[in-house]
Amino acid sequence: MDRRGFLKASTLFSLSGILPSCATNPVTGETDLMLLSEDEEAELGRTSHIEVMKAYRPYINPELVKYVTSLGEKLASVSHRKELIYHFTVLDSPHVNAFAIPGGYIYITRGMMAYLGSEAELCGVLGHELGHITARHGVKQYSKNQVTNIFSTVFSILIGSRQLANISQLATAAILRGFGREAELEADRVGAEYLGNLGYDPDALINVIAVLKNQEEFDKVLAKEENREPYAYHGVFSTHPNNDKRLQEVIKAVKDNFSEKTIDENKEKYLRIIDGMPFGPGDGQGSARGSSFYHADLDFTVKFPKDWKIENLPTTVLSTSKNRETLIELSMRDLNRKISAEELVKRLYGKHVTGGKNIITPDYNGYAANVELDTSFGKSHKCRVAILYKNKKEAFQFIATTKSESDFEKYIDDFDKTIRSIRKLKTEEKELGQSKKIKMYKVKKGDTFRGLSAKSSFSTHAENRLRVLNNMYPSGEPIPGNYIKLVY
Repeated sequence: MDRRGFLKASTLFSLSGILPSCATNPVTGETDLMLLSEDEEAELGRTSHIEVMKAYRPYINPELVKYVTSLGEKLASVSHRKELIYHFTVLDSPHVNAFAIPGGYIYITRGMMAYLGSEAELCGVLGHELGHITARHGVKQYSKNQVTNIFSTVFSILIGSRQLANISQLATAAILRGFGREAELEADRVGAEYLGNLGYDPDALINVIAVLKNQEEFDKVLAKEENREPYAYHGVFSTHPNNDKRLQEVIKAVKDNFSEKTIDENKEKYLRIIDGMPFGPGDGQGSARGSSFYHADLDFTVKFPKDWKIENLPTTVLSTSKNRETLIELSMRDLNRKISAEELVKRLYGKHVTGGKNIITPDYNGYAANVELDTSFGKSHKCRVAILYKNKKEAFQFIATTKSESDFEKYIDDFDKTIRSIRKLKTEEKELGQSKKIKMYKVKKGDTFRGLSAKSSFSTHAENRLRVLNNMYPSGEPIPGNYIKLVY
């Protein structure tokens, strides 16, 4: 950079009020670039927390939340930043994740907790996230982004939001990408140190990574079968490959500084805490069981084609064929006019519908027809739609289609069969409409994962899903007398 460029940069820093500053890293003792004071870091965290809670609901279970908070505070008491007030939140999400944002805010999903097998593993996750906060990884990332994009920084200042600039970007990075390879390893080392300080075996961190990698390996099998790309795991520990030598070296170095563990892993205690916790979608969101979907709150069930996959999404239920080239989507819509289902279909999708006919079932009446819609398969794509009135204010809406329009006609009967299958729940089916639950089970002599999977509510790949849930994928059998997790 020439003298003119240097003077220009200096002026920009001066205008922004963010003169590059350095601070001592509480973990390493080294000097790092930090553009936020600890007070600004706290405000950044507070504001980011508000945004996170707009995107997620907290999981309501006082005993479990108290348990997680208690363990988190114990870890915080032996951390490098004991002066911070830490906030631990369990999120009501089936997704497997944990993340931290600056200022002492740590989050773990019930989806993550479902796959953990002990108190020590839970502490491993929380300790890792604590490591990100105590080493100020979020602030370092923020500072790096601000310096790299100086012009954007100046603009943010001009609109009066310097210290809170790029909050969503920061939170997203923490959630989706982690903080980078070196930062993740440092969080592992620090988290392992905190585990050792409390008497837990630091190897619990390696166990957690094994749990996550088992999920990735199993999803590769599903992805091949479903003709899709495997899901790439993001978030905590995402940067670690299998049998990571550097990670093992980091953990070993920590273990060498501690005597043998003095605290039990507390597997049984942990399983008792999560016993009864929803697995997959939470309460009030319905449940897929086999080829059928049940919803207790909305009082209905519907049967999709045999062996099709059912996905319970926030606003829709999506069922797809094995090759994912045929689908049926079910959603609810509000009614705003006192008109017939046929009139509503024509208002929504145009007057030139084809193949229209009335749908009459024991519980609901409606209308089905062929229309052209923009879908993921293409524009103006041939679809089968149906509206069935649930009551005077709500209606069920079906949209069904095929990737290849030449296949559409041969699936019409399957589509209409699914549409006609929707009905109210019988009294004995009410329980099926509740969320699936994790149940603690004591293994008996002769039990196998194959045999136990028949008792679970998994509709496909039940044995392997049960293995992944209990971190015994792809092989191994449960040991009599031990406790494992089942799903009902």
